[in-house]
Order: sequence, then C-alpha cells, then structure tokens
Amino acid sequence: MRILGIDPGLRVTGFGLIEARSHSRTLEYITSGSISSRPQDPLPLRLKSLFDGVSEVIERYAPEIVAVEIVFVNINPQSTLLLGQARGAAIAAAVARDLPVAEYTALQIKQAVVGHGHASKQQVQHMVMRLLQLTALPGTDPADALACAIRHAHEQHGLTMPAGLLAGLKMKGGRLIWK
Repeated sequence: MRILGIDPGLRVTGFGLIEARSHSRTLEYITSGSISSRPQDPLPLRLKSLFDGVSEVIERYAPEIVAVEIVFVNINPQSTLLLGQARGAAIAAAVARDLPVAEYTALQIKQAVVGHGHASKQQVQHMVMRLLQLTALPGTDPADALACAIRHAHEQHGLTMPAGLLAGLKMKGGRLIWK
C-alpha cells in the first residue's frame, strides 16, 4: 500500500510517501519534500498553492491513502485557525481525487515512530531515517510527514520496529541519544 503522509503548515507543508508491504512487513521510502506558500500572498492564494502542491504529489506518485496530522490547539487561536485551513487544503486535495484520509495526533505519530509521545523533532528525524534506511537526515517537515505515513502503516499493517533498530540508542531524560 502506498501511503502519503502530510504534515500541514501554512508556510510549509511537509509530505512523505512510503510503500508498506504487509507480506514482508517492510517499509520502503519513495519520496519526500515540502510545499511552500508565499507569506506575502493573500491567504486564499496561499491555500491554493498548498492544494495545488498536494494535488501534484498525488498525481505524480499515486498514493492509495493519505495520512494527515491532526492540528493541535495552540496558545494563539489565530495560528491554530490558519494551520487548520492549511490542513483543510491538504485534505481537500486528497478527497478531490477520491482518496481516503486517515488522521493521527502528534502523540500517536511520535509513539509509533519513537516509542513515546513526547519525542523531539530531532528524535523523529533520526528514527524516520533509521526506519526507512535513509542515508541522510530528512528535513523536519518531510520527517514529520514520513512519520505520519509510518504511523498509518503500523495501524493498518501491524508493522513493528525491526529488532535491533534501537541498537546504539538509549533513553536519557526522556530523549533518545546515541550511546
């Protein structure tokens, strides 16, 4: 199953595409990146650029499902509303192409990828790199999107972290660090 993960943002929306193979219980990295909107543009144009960018990724890579991070409630209500609109643009792009959409909280995503829900962005980046056997650390927005896709793979295909994946890492003060 091809899964497109989306980390919505008004300025930058991260995307990451993986393939989950339930018969071999493996994940394969396909692509990742980010879609940006121009801060100087009016809000409707920024939302259109995010919608168009997600639509282009969908057309190019043909995912079977889209997994989107649920917006957290921010201290600043205006920021939360803007983030929710960016999320809506991404979801609209998926449903406009008749794709199902799965939604996960940041806590659920971090638990699936790192093993606890209060992981830092750097921990998520490192675990995504290890889980997908990437040669370099992905950027924070693409890493969060890939983590969302990985969470969906865990949910739908019962995938677990491979044995030995955490070798060389230990928990210290609630953080994963290299031994």
